Amino acid sequence: MNLNLKNLESSRILVIGDLMLDRYCHGDTARISPEAPVPIVKIKRITECPGGASNVALNAKAIGGQVSIFGVVGKDEAAAQLKKLLQDAKIACYFQKTNYPTITKMRVIAQNQQLIRLDQEKNSIVNMTKLIKTYQKQLSNTDVVIISDYGKGIAQIVGDIIKMAKAKKIPVLVDPKGTDFSIYHGATLITPNLAEFEAIVGTCKNEDELAQKGLALLHAHDFSAVLVTRGAKGMSLIRAGKKALHIPTSVQEVYDVTGAGDTVIATLGVALAAEEDLADAMQIANIAAGITVRKLGAAAISAPELRRTLQKNRGSWLGITNEKRLLQDVADAKAHGEKIVMTNGCFDVLHAGHIAYLEQAKSLGTRLIVAVNDDASVKRLKGPERPINNLEQRMAVLAGLQATDWVVPFTEDTPKRIITAITPDVLVKGGDWKTHDIVGADHVIKHGGEVKSLAYIENHSSSAIINRIKQGIKK
Repeated sequence: MNLNLKNLESSRILVIGDLMLDRYCHGDTARISPEAPVPIVKIKRITECPGGASNVALNAKAIGGQVSIFGVVGKDEAAAQLKKLLQDAKIACYFQKTNYPTITKMRVIAQNQQLIRLDQEKNSIVNMTKLIKTYQKQLSNTDVVIISDYGKGIAQIVGDIIKMAKAKKIPVLVDPKGTDFSIYHGATLITPNLAEFEAIVGTCKNEDELAQKGLALLHAHDFSAVLVTRGAKGMSLIRAGKKALHIPTSVQEVYDVTGAGDTVIATLGVALAAEEDLADAMQIANIAAGITVRKLGAAAISAPELRRTLQKNRGSWLGITNEKRLLQDVADAKAHGEKIVMTNGCFDVLHAGHIAYLEQAKSLGTRLIVAVNDDASVKRLKGPERPINNLEQRMAVLAGLQATDWVVPFTEDTPKRIITAITPDVLVKGGDWKTHDIVGADHVIKHGGEVKSLAYIENHSSSAIINRIKQGIKK
């Protein structure tokens, strides 16, 4: 299972649903009010972020999709702020304004605990004809439609939304609300949580019963699939003609479940638009949800976060790699604020001098890349009898060192091309190299990096070791 950023970036997602603005008031509480038995919170800062369907759009955009969002807002400051936040994230906004206030949810947080939530909203029936017409025009530029129903009014036009998308053979994913799933008839996939699912089909005593009732629901409303999110028990995917797929949660520690459902459906949408299989998309969404619940509030995860977690899960984050994968891993590492150090060499017969040198190089940053000459380039540089150890063996030894994070081969006589491609934060070389003579130094310095020459331990070299061995054989 591997996310391809190029595919993700070409994914075109259209989100339509109930738009909201989330406000968080952060402060401290140290005493109880004399007016009532409630804590007094001294507000230190207020943050705002897109909520409801807007958070779905934000999540889809954060992991790489091209996103448009449709919905109803008021003619107020909250609507203007919501639009600004979404546009700053490069999400195309198609809002229909009404005389009703924009839905706003204010959460008061103290000592990382939510004390109270204050909602400003007014349920109303709004003529959404203009919104539907705009939506229909945009369908030709869409790979997947996501309906995010929070029970605030979008259900009025859900039937039309699904029919228009199906007419163009565009998949429709629905995060449902309420106890009447017939309004989502014909949707490709619905993603109820377990409580929402059981409110429709009744209590499920085990996974087999859940699968049976899921199939009945699927057939009753012409869904292609039903994905039930089950909290600590993971997820269940029910599809016609296929065995139900149940996967455990990836969550280690739950900090805040706010927005986890938004993350799930957004990740599913982007993954499906990138032509991932539904079962794989489910696995990816499960991991994404696990990242989200370890954060406070309805926080969107990033593509680097998701990709790194996927790589760690399959054991491919560090070690021997190829250049294409390394470039993406380095980009992810830099997105996490990690400092990249790079060095290069033949490393034919590894000795104590190499170990000390690599440990010193690693101390200059967070991650150390070792670029290794392939066998042909070693022969050109060292002579026809070298290398003693082939490329695979040399890389395996280097990868086993504690100081080394990534080991990557290169074929040229110098590493200039691969250094230019990676652009490390620190470039190091051992021996008597003058800094300005180190290959790739000019490129690294030009891009704000550092170049350092580190000394090997004296009287240690691969050539010297090989000569001593040869002399010993002659005797």
